[in-house]
Amino acid sequence: MRLNSLVKPLLITGFMLAGTAQAAPDAREVLEASPVDDIVAQYPEMMSRGIQDGLKQSGQVPPMVADSIGFLVSNSFRAADIEQRVVANLEAALTSEQLEEVHGWYQTPVAGKIAEAEIAASAPAAWPEIRSRAEDLNKRYQGTAREKLFDRFDAASRATESAVDTTIAVQLGLGTAMAALSRDSVHHEKMRERLESQRPALRGMVGQQVYDGYLFTYRDISNQEMNLYLDFLESEAGRSFTRVVTNSVQQAVIEPVESIGARLAAFGNFGGE
Repeated sequence: MRLNSLVKPLLITGFMLAGTAQAAPDAREVLEASPVDDIVAQYPEMMSRGIQDGLKQSGQVPPMVADSIGFLVSNSFRAADIEQRVVANLEAALTSEQLEEVHGWYQTPVAGKIAEAEIAASAPAAWPEIRSRAEDLNKRYQGTAREKLFDRFDAASRATESAVDTTIAVQLGLGTAMAALSRDSVHHEKMRERLESQRPALRGMVGQQVYDGYLFTYRDISNQEMNLYLDFLESEAGRSFTRVVTNSVQQAVIEPVESIGARLAAFGNFGGE
C-alpha cells in the first residue's frame, strides 16, 4: 500500500475526530455559556447581604452582631467551590447530547438577552429596586399573559420550591447558631420540625418574592422570547440542567451555613445575656 493512500484517510479521520471533539462541549463550557457561573460568582455577597438584612429586620441580634455574622457567612463561601460542584454533577448526570443541547440554547441571541437580565437582577445592588418596583409591576401585569406564564416558569425553573428549601435550611443553620450564641438548649430536630410546620406560610411569602423578581427580571423580555425560554426549560435537557444546577447550588449554600454555629460560639456570647 502506498504511504500517501494511508496518510490521507488518517488525516481525514483526524479532522473528523477533532471536529467532533469541538462540537461536544464539556460541562464547564456549558456552565460558562450559561449565566450560572456569573450568578454563582455573586453568591458570597448575596448570602452575606441576605442574612444580614434578615437578622436586622427580625431584631434577633444587635446590628453589629448581624454584620459579624454576615462577615462569617461571606467568608464561608467560595464561588470556585460552588462552580466545581456544579460542573462535577453536570458531568455525572447529563449526557453529552444534553450538554450539547444546553450549550446550543445559550448560544442563541434570545438566551444571551435573558442571561444578561438574570445576571443583572441577581446582583444584591439590584434588590432595592426590585422591592421598590414590586407593587407597580404587580399592578401592571395583573391579568396579563406575563402573569399567566409565571406558573409555567415557576414549575420549569423550580424557583419557589428551591427558594423555600434553601430558606428553611438557612434559617435552621442560623437558628442553631443563635442557640449556640445564647447557650439555648433548643434541640436541632425540634427547630427543624417547627420550621417545616411553617412551610405553607413560608411558601406564600417566598412565592411572592419569587414572582416580584420574575416580573422585574424579565420586564424587557417579550412573551415570545419567554415562551422560547420556557420551551427550553421544559425540554429534557433543560429540566436536567436546571435540576442539577439548583440542587448543586443548594447543597453548596447549605453546608457552610450549617457549620457557622460552631464558629460563632468561638466568639463567645457577644449578643449579651
